[in-house]
Amino acid sequence: MGLDDIVNKGKDLFEQNKEKVSDALNSEQAESISDKVLDGASGLAKKVLPDSADEKIDEVRENIDKSIGNE
Repeated sequence: MGLDDIVNKGKDLFEQNKEKVSDALNSEQAESISDKVLDGASGLAKKVLPDSADEKIDEVRENIDKSIGNE
């Protein structure tokens, strides 16, 4: 089984379970997990990057957060 076979199998599984995946991404559990991950990533970015980037980091975090979970 080559890489292309694995990718195609993954695509097939996704297509077969698209509704379940969508439900999972819009769940309360996904919201909780994504908030923790996004808070950690944005916190790290704010420590590493200059303070002038804080506003942009918050904007990016907010845009990503809108796409995952139910809030």
